[in-house]
This record gives sequence, C-alpha cells and structure tokens, in this order.
Amino acid sequence: MEHQTEVLALIPARGGSKSIPRKNIRPFYGHPLIAYSIAAGLAAETVTRVIVSTDDEEIAAIARQYGAEVPFLRPAEFAQDDTPDLPVFQHALQWLAENERYHPQIVVQLRPTSPLRRVEHIDHAVYKLLLQPQADSVRTVIEPFQNPYKMWTIDASGFLRPLLQSGLPEAYNLPRQALPQVYWQTGYVDVMWSDTILEKHSMSGEHILPLIMPSSEWIDIDSEDDWQRAERLLANGEISWDELGFAPDRYLHLNW
Repeated sequence: MEHQTEVLALIPARGGSKSIPRKNIRPFYGHPLIAYSIAAGLAAETVTRVIVSTDDEEIAAIARQYGAEVPFLRPAEFAQDDTPDLPVFQHALQWLAENERYHPQIVVQLRPTSPLRRVEHIDHAVYKLLLQPQADSVRTVIEPFQNPYKMWTIDASGFLRPLLQSGLPEAYNLPRQALPQVYWQTGYVDVMWSDTILEKHSMSGEHILPLIMPSSEWIDIDSEDDWQRAERLLANGEISWDELGFAPDRYLHLNW
C-alpha cells in the first residue's frame, strides 16, 4: 500500500443497547468489548488511524485507554435506536474535514460486536479495494446456513408465497445444489472509499466486491448466548491470539 493512502478505521459505539445493556464496554474475556475492535484496527498494517464515534463519555474514556482516538462526541441525533450507519459516518468524515482538514481516502467500519475479527481480513479487504479502484466498497460475506430460495412469506389470505422469484420453476422444490449460490453479508468488515459515503451518500455504493470468508470464522455478538459462546472459544483455545493477529499483552495491556 502506498504511504499516502489514508485509511481510517471507524468504530461506531453508542451508549444505548437494547439486547445487551452497555455491551460496548462490558468486560469480554477480561477487557471491554470495544477494546478488541480497537486492537484489531491498530494491528492492521493497512490502517493509519483508529477513531471511535460515540455519544457516551464513559465509552470515549475507555476507548482512549485502549489506544483509539475520540476527537469528538457524536451528537445525540445520530445515536438513536433507529439511526442507520450512513449519517454516523458522514458526521465523522465531515467533522474531521472541518476541524482537522483530515481527508482519508478509505474508511473501514469495525463493529464492536465482532471482537474475534481476524486482522488479515481487514488488510485483505483494504488491499482488494485498492487493487480494484473502480469498485465502491468491499464487504465480508459467508455462505448462509439456509438458502433464501427456500424461504417464504405469508400473504393476507394466509397462504405461503416464495420470498424470491427466479427463472427456475418452483425453485423451492429443487435440491440445494441446483439453486443459485448466494451469500450473507456479515458486517464483520466493511471497507469503502470515503467518496462512496460523501458523494454517493451510501455505505456501499452499487459496485460491491465480496471478501468471502469461512462461516466458521464469523462470530457476531447479539445475545447472551453469543457472548458466552465467543468467550468459550477463547477460553478453550479454539481461537488463538495468533489466529486473530493481535496479542492482548501488546494491544490490550491497560487495566480497566
């Protein structure tokens, strides 16, 4: 990667959380959950800056302890339960441009709910976008456990209707091998040009490159069961720090 390419890793972490209260700073295997995404961003060779966007003073203080920058507090209007990603990222880029004259070419979204994110996936996604600059973004995807061609909705009359229409007659009755290959977006790593956000007003644009990863490596925390399972993977040694690409004694070294 050329040295002049500025790659900003932005970690969105608002104070409110419905599924797991205060989950972004709840201890996960000895450290606040958000610390793992900060560490992964700091360890990635392609990332030049790691910033946390939060509306919460406590999250901001903890994020700074673990090496992230928090140059601003996110306005409350961009920290609601139903706030999408786009205005959060637009606000961050506009604030940095206006207050620091900082204009990164590439933005990486690292959600705190993926603490066991492999650093190599961050770098691979960034390099993939750099090698194909005609694309708008790169997203990590996996093969889903179920094929959507076998999914249904229920109409007003109470009858099943296929979710997807295709050129295949009665696709829902075909064997899985005969169906189109589909992928599920994980939210594990999203990489996009800053122009995609600022000029196309999108988190992805229309030309999205896939970074296909094994489904076994996708771990997202959205419930207590997810949380306990993820901690067990570390405790049992099923996932190692070497595999993740960052060691706790280097990136998660502060007491909390």
